[in-house]
Parts: sequence; C-alpha cells; structure tokens
Amino acid sequence: MGAKTAMLAFCDRDIPTALRGGTGGDRAAAEALVRRVHPGHLVEAAADECLWDAVYPPDDLTYALALPGVDLLCDRRLAFDPPSALPAHLVEAGAGRRIVLHGMHSVSDWLGFAVWEDGVLVRSLNLGPKGVWENIGEPFAFELPYWAGEHPVPGWDGLPFHPLELGEAALRAFFGFILEGHRRPDDVDADAVRLHGFRLTDPTGREQAARDELHELARRMVLQRR
Repeated sequence: MGAKTAMLAFCDRDIPTALRGGTGGDRAAAEALVRRVHPGHLVEAAADECLWDAVYPPDDLTYALALPGVDLLCDRRLAFDPPSALPAHLVEAGAGRRIVLHGMHSVSDWLGFAVWEDGVLVRSLNLGPKGVWENIGEPFAFELPYWAGEHPVPGWDGLPFHPLELGEAALRAFFGFILEGHRRPDDVDADAVRLHGFRLTDPTGREQAARDELHELARRMVLQRR
C-alpha cells in the first residue's frame, strides 16, 4: 500500500454528494479558508491540482476547495497524531458544522481520523500496526466489520486488520472515494475534482526549524543502524 492523506473538512451537507456535483469552487473563498486555518502564514497562489493527487501535498503546499456546504483542505500540517489534538481555533471554525479529519501514512501504516459535531468530539481513532493509541467514541458502521475480524491479514500481528484498509474504508465513508483497492461505480471521481493550490510560509521560521530537526533525527537513526 502507498496511500497517504492529510485532509480536513468543515461541512453541513454530505461531502461525497458535494464533491460529485462540485467544480473547482471559488479561488477567493478557498484562499479565505486557508487563511482562517493557518493564521499568520504568508499565502501565495500555486497551481491547482486534482483531488486524487492533492490528498497529501508536499511541505508548504495547501490545496483547498470551497463548495456550497463543504470546505475541504489537504495539508500535511493537518495530519494530527492523535487526531483529537486538532487545535482549538479549527474546532471553533467548525462551530455549527461537522468537522472531519482524515490522515494515514503508508510508510508507518498509521491511521488517524476524527469527527466533531458542532464542536463536540464524537469519534477519534489513532492506531498503527501494533495497536490502538486513541479510541474515543462509538465506532462508525463502516468500522464494525474490521473490529469483528472480517478483514484479517495473513501473518499480520497485532490488530485484526490492516490500518490502511480501514483507512480506505473511512476515506470512502467520509469523502466518497478511495486511493487503493476496488473502486465502485458510485465512487467520487477524484481526478475530476479540482482544488486550488496555495504555498504557505511560516514567517517565524519555527515550522521549517521543526522539520529540519525531524530530518536530522531521522538521519542519525539511519546512521546508527549501519
């Protein structure tokens, strides 16, 4: 599996329905959304991208789409671990709406998703191949077959399913499409949905410094294994 996502949506209607009928939305509205989510960052226009390729952007790139009833962002900064750590200003931004957060990473087999209803966290799941780190609220219907052991992975220790397989099920349930696996005729055509691109820079330099620190830590770990 090679699927990665970092997605956040504010909505008061069904997301897949909005995406099926949506076009590129309004760029000005998308930029306003980006500025609300990342206050204090410098924002510049970047090339647009289809949803399929936008779900896990490179560092400093954000893709956003503002449709009637649904605001959607794709940004690595939004892959919170645990997902319940969504900053307060983002929970407040979704007041009166549903907030959906979805993140997964194929390198570490990590999955994290969460849902808020009118500012109240109703579900948060954070897990990896060896176990569950956060499990808040009642599982959604799409989760139940996985917890019941109906999707076992031969030779897989730990969970009764592969985290990314549940991640794909969550992606379809929340957003109407998948990245890997068998596609259904009614899935959203993620190649046809266009998001507006923006390049964001933290003027304080702290964001890049934190990245550099993580990269250096990773480099040292590689050297220690040699």
